[in-house]
Amino acid sequence: MDHADLGARVEDALTRFLRRQRDRLTGIDGELTAVADTAEAFVLGGGKRIRPAFAYWGYRGAGGTDGDEVVACVASLELLQASALMHDDLMDDSDTRRGGPSVHRRFASAHASAGWSGDGDGFGMCAAILLGDLCMTWSDEMFTGAGMPWPALAAARNDFDAMRTEVSAGQYLDVLTQAQRDNTIDRAQKVARYKSAKYTVERPLLMGAALAGDDPRVRRTYSAYGLPLGEAFQLRDDVLGVFGDPAQTGKPAGDDLREGKHTFLVAHAYQAANRAGRALLDGSLGDAELTDGGIEALRSLITETGALAVTEQRIDRLAEQSAAALRSGKDLIEDEAAVVLAELAEAAVRRSL
Repeated sequence: MDHADLGARVEDALTRFLRRQRDRLTGIDGELTAVADTAEAFVLGGGKRIRPAFAYWGYRGAGGTDGDEVVACVASLELLQASALMHDDLMDDSDTRRGGPSVHRRFASAHASAGWSGDGDGFGMCAAILLGDLCMTWSDEMFTGAGMPWPALAAARNDFDAMRTEVSAGQYLDVLTQAQRDNTIDRAQKVARYKSAKYTVERPLLMGAALAGDDPRVRRTYSAYGLPLGEAFQLRDDVLGVFGDPAQTGKPAGDDLREGKHTFLVAHAYQAANRAGRALLDGSLGDAELTDGGIEALRSLITETGALAVTEQRIDRLAEQSAAALRSGKDLIEDEAAVVLAELAEAAVRRSL
């Protein structure tokens, strides 16, 4: 089975689950139709499905057999991702996600269109928080209700729970880093590790391994492969957040700069910049009204300081470290899964969206 096949099956599992949740919500009150509509539009309207892919092939690589139950179980990670994105967009005050309005903007627009009383933006914020919380709850419900044997679910529960704690911790450190204007490389790397690296690759792999039997040797191989790959994935995301094409990323050009993201890319630029360059970063990074010209000035600085080149070099080194770990564990991982995991790694670090 190829990745596209798995993606279609994950999509089908999510569609069926959300259909049941729609019935539950509208059974409470017809006004909740808008909540069901937004959840379906957001969850089913895009996304790379990368976390379910790593969890599924981690399971298969550890000797697990295919089944609709395991596909539904790993699909629950997309609901966790939806929750994280809804809250992330709210914290960043982002207007768009996946080429459409962010969730808080959708609800604010609905408030304005209906002519309701009160603050429309405040209503949108409240709705996005609640829908994000609901998706987090649903991720747990889908995980436990997918039909996998209880011993397998109990084994995978530790990684599932740790993943949610780690990504929340990483999100807080990200917010704190912006507030403190911490431009150190160490902090940028820690944020990348907990907000993305472990959450995107390592924990889904370990969750898959646990579902299949939790061999400690396989877990060590997955961590050695997954952690550097997850960091490389986040570094690629950072590059795209500054230099990406909005038509492909679904986000405005330079959005990370307007949001004031203190990434590895920005931290290196700050460390390498002269006094004028640091003044430019101090004055422009995090300016929500930053013009296209301001974006270009920051892009030029990041390039001229060598930060972009250093980041690309680190992506290459991390990708090779990950590939070497996968090669060294080839006797522990099922052949088909090893091939797919290598393909997923290549796609994660060479992507343009």
